Amino acid sequence: MKVSTVAVLVLALLLGGCTWFRNLGKKDNVEPPTPLAESFTPTLSVQRAWTGSAGKGPGKSGVPMVPAVADGRLFVADVDGNLSALDAATGKRLWNVHTGKRSGAYWRRTDTSVRWSGGPTVAGDLVIVGGLDGQVGAYAAADGAERWVVNVSSEVITAPAVSGDTVIVRSNDGRLYGLDLGDGNRRWVFDQGVPPLSLRGNSAPRVSNGLAVSGFDNGKIVAVNIADGSQAWMQTLGLGEGRTEVDRLADVDGEVVVDGGEVFAAGYRGIVSALYADSGRTAWQRDLSSYAGVTVAGNVVAVVDDEGNVWAFDRQSGANLWKQDQLKYRWLSSPAAQGGAIVVGDVEGWVHWLNAEDGKLIARERLGKNPIAGAPVVDGDTVYVEDSEGRLGAWRVAR
Repeated sequence: MKVSTVAVLVLALLLGGCTWFRNLGKKDNVEPPTPLAESFTPTLSVQRAWTGSAGKGPGKSGVPMVPAVADGRLFVADVDGNLSALDAATGKRLWNVHTGKRSGAYWRRTDTSVRWSGGPTVAGDLVIVGGLDGQVGAYAAADGAERWVVNVSSEVITAPAVSGDTVIVRSNDGRLYGLDLGDGNRRWVFDQGVPPLSLRGNSAPRVSNGLAVSGFDNGKIVAVNIADGSQAWMQTLGLGEGRTEVDRLADVDGEVVVDGGEVFAAGYRGIVSALYADSGRTAWQRDLSSYAGVTVAGNVVAVVDDEGNVWAFDRQSGANLWKQDQLKYRWLSSPAAQGGAIVVGDVEGWVHWLNAEDGKLIARERLGKNPIAGAPVVDGDTVYVEDSEGRLGAWRVAR
């Protein structure tokens, strides 16, 4: 993304999702969120377990940050360089390390400043996180002790992935890196470049059977061989066309799911598709524009479109199962699956549970008044959510 477009695109995504671009030049650029039904009666029992803080969270970086859960601990990072581990059951802070120092104003930060923006990811005894200045750091999960820190070519605004002894990192300039898990040394780099205009955000890489799969700002989804970074296959999901850069905007920024030998993904101004993971061959595809991506709950592929509607498709055939429009223009987060439910956050701090079978709203809880842009994190019967100011919440679903 070009520097001159950053401020405008961040504001657009935070306030109005992708509809802002379609309304460019109109008097009212952002549709108001659909009001929530006042008479709503939940049919799923959800109880708040705790609330807490991830520091400043993403701050003004304009990118969602998502916690990571492993071995009974929740790991969080923030734009001020804090990395923390919390007890996942209670929210009690177990340790915190401040990685890097700031000096003066934003534009006068020192060489040691760290502004975390991508991750964290947990791999065995390591917590791995990326930063706005291109840092990628690995820290001990037990106490936060630094293991290694390296730099890539651009900001890292989505969580890295790990496969075996390789860390896969997506940088914001269209590159995918393979780093050595032991010391961070670069093994390979795959470059897709970036168009003049793109949405603020990146698709987090996913790994499966020796492949790393990631969406890119040019509307492509690509699989590379983790062994050497060579391209295995490529498909187009974003189909933006027109005379101007805004018209041609096409991006794959949302959640990508790799499951059971298939890849499920969606593009902005494009399609939602099921692909065979080994070859990239299309199993099915449907016209749908999404900035948030997909999740899979059993035989249901759920997608949030660019107006905040939630759609469900049959995993095998791609047949449309249902559409939920009661959350339209609430600029939903990326979706997550929890058993037989689909979970999303919204621009007003609400968390919603939808029945995966019919799309009906079955529960809702409020974290606060700030937007929830990152996908909820599901661990068994518990859902963890982080908002744009770093506020954390955990809810348990009664069985």
